Order: sequence, then structure tokens, then C-alpha cells
Amino acid sequence: MISVLVVEDDPLHLQRYKETIEAAPDMVWCAGVGTAQEGIACLSLQPDVLLIDLGLPDASGLTVVQAARQRCPQSEIVVVSIFGDERSLMDAIRAGATGYLLKDTPALDFVAAIRDVRSGHSPISPSLARHLLNAWRIPAATVVPPALEGPAGQDGADVLSAREIEILRAVSRGLTFVEIGKRSFISPHTVASHVKNIYRKLEAHSKVQAVSIARERGLLN
Repeated sequence: MISVLVVEDDPLHLQRYKETIEAAPDMVWCAGVGTAQEGIACLSLQPDVLLIDLGLPDASGLTVVQAARQRCPQSEIVVVSIFGDERSLMDAIRAGATGYLLKDTPALDFVAAIRDVRSGHSPISPSLARHLLNAWRIPAATVVPPALEGPAGQDGADVLSAREIEILRAVSRGLTFVEIGKRSFISPHTVASHVKNIYRKLEAHSKVQAVSIARERGLLN
């Protein structure tokens, strides 16, 4: 069963999430709270997935995202917001979110997104995909050859091993840890270990952020 914690200050949206999650046969409602402070307090429940609104009454939902990333490293974090601008999306990813959905997403799509993020994917509302492409797009004139990017282990390709780059490429294509393991003839647990090392080396907090940083550094070319 996938346990889900929701941090949302709108009672109507909170009730909608509760009914949708409780109706799913493979999910369990962990808790639903309306403030950042309550959300951080509920992290002790160690939910599998968190749905977090950005516009909370006492603080930005990003504070909950950051706290969850530190206290619940095994949890997947999906921001659910009315804000569909590039800055909100990128701020959420940098804070540690592994998915970003708009509040007008249909209920069944929410259920699918929870399953997807738990399986290693990064669900993002289709209308926001262009923002990610814009953020990753680097003008050809500004691309610096890896050999000129500084000492090995900093900005060059040596920061990641060949295996780690292979795994990160697979992650960028949306493959799950199980699928990557089968392709590379290693266990999903070994894949997860490599991904954790990638996070540490790139100072990233999510798969989307790791891919973004790696693309900016030219590691996935």
C-alpha cells in the first residue's frame, strides 16, 4: 500500500484528495493538514508520497518540500499548485520535488501520478513541460567543451562514472529502477545506490534536478 500525506489549506481540495486516495485499492490516506507547520510535524509518519501545495497560509510549501527531503529521503514529493509558471516549477524542483501537478488535474490522473512517482517516474503536468525544456536549453554559442570546464571531478564528465552516466541517461528517459536494472543486469537496489551517489555528487535532491544539472554541465551529451 502507498501511504499518502497531503498538505493543502483548501478544505474542498483536501476532501477531494482524501476521497480519491481512499478509493484507490493500493493507497492509504496517511493524513491531511492545512499549514506548513502541521505538514512538517506529520513528516514523522514517514509517508511514501507527499502532495504539497505551495500557497500555504503560514509559509511557502517549499519549506515543507525541503524539510521532507531532509527528514524523509525515501519519500516522493509531488507539488500540487495553481501556479503554472516556470519559476514556481523550477523552485519546486530545486527544493527537492519529484513531480509537479496543477490543481485542475483530473482525480484519476492524480492516482496515476502517485503510482508513477512511486515507481520512479517524475509526473509533471503536460502544460509545464515547455518550462523544463526552456530551462534545460543552452544556446550553442555558450556550450564549453568538457576539457575546458575545469579540473576533473568538478564540472567535467569525470564527476560521474560511466555507469552513473548510463543510469542517469536512463532516468532522464523515464525508466524505473526495475527497468534500468534489467537493462544493466544489476538489481534495482544497486540502481538506487548509484542514484544516491549521483545525487551526492551533483548536490541534487531529486531525479528531475539531477538530470537538469547534468544536462547543464554537458554530462548527458
